[in-house]
Amino acid sequence: MAKVELTPLRSWDDFLPGSERFAKPDFNDMARWNNRVVSNLLYYQTNYLLLAVAVFLIVGFLNPLGMFTAMAVVTAVFLGSLWAGDNKVAINNFKRQNPTLFMILVMVASYFVMCLLGSVTVFMTAITLPLILISIHASFRLRNMKNKLENKMECAGLKRSPMGLLLDALGQQEENIQKIQNFLEAKLKQ
Repeated sequence: MAKVELTPLRSWDDFLPGSERFAKPDFNDMARWNNRVVSNLLYYQTNYLLLAVAVFLIVGFLNPLGMFTAMAVVTAVFLGSLWAGDNKVAINNFKRQNPTLFMILVMVASYFVMCLLGSVTVFMTAITLPLILISIHASFRLRNMKNKLENKMECAGLKRSPMGLLLDALGQQEENIQKIQNFLEAKLKQ
């Protein structure tokens, strides 16, 4: 297995090119839309990380105590949901069948805990704003050939990245790996 490496920072022209490289996703074909999002998350992960860190630092500078509370709550809820998904069969099946809904439920649970602790504003700006920006970019940014190639290498296990590990934990990579494995088995039989 390849060692985990952060992907290189993509150039500004590649990350935010002209409008010709952006298009509305096909909301009727969820598999294709999910594939576009996963590919973009893998390919632009360093750019997304920098975007999230910039927003995180700005909000953290403005409200450090609220930021610490928000980080602790979201981390605890996220780790708890991953643990429950790995140790409870029903939750694991739900996570695999409805990954987007599962993440929404994790975010809603985090939101309610944040309401109890009084750091809703910090949560909404520091954590949700980068996630929304990343989701929008990953949904609307069309993939190029280099993006598709990097994604295939990640799925085949030739290359590992932090985003790939996170997507594996969320059950988003297994279908792609299964497709590649089926393809290779079919080629070997020929």
